Amino acid sequence: MEKHYLSWSDISALVSKLLARLDRDDYDAILCVTRGGMVPACLISEALDLRNVLTAAVMFYTDVGETLEQPVFLQFPSDALLVGKRILVVDDVWDSGKTAVAVRERVRQAGGKPTLCTLHYKPAHSHFPGDGPDVFAQETDGWIVYPWDPSQVWSSASA
Repeated sequence: MEKHYLSWSDISALVSKLLARLDRDDYDAILCVTRGGMVPACLISEALDLRNVLTAAVMFYTDVGETLEQPVFLQFPSDALLVGKRILVVDDVWDSGKTAVAVRERVRQAGGKPTLCTLHYKPAHSHFPGDGPDVFAQETDGWIVYPWDPSQVWSSASA
């Protein structure tokens, strides 16, 4: 699979696309899916002035091409923080969709109203035909390497 290396300028452009589709008044909080969603969630929260940022620590990918059968929730907000709230769930990519669907379902079970938002959407890889993020910046089939990927950060630091 071809790798696409993104720059910080690329991320800025993708987040700008998302912001054009998001209205601050539609959300009570952001739920950042760690780790990939941390940077986009921070940028979106700053731009929309949404200060209520929650985290969902979810482990699904154990290595490149290696996944668990089901996502494991290492941390998730209590139901009291989600019930009746409009939650913008932010992650970097919808690949198989398993993580996003699991997080969305947990928010719904807690009584929240989730909106899924990702930088990238890979419909050809999705295990959920006809489903996908509510808001995404770009559709792709390639392997995305974000500028916060350790291989990118450490290689540019030594240059």
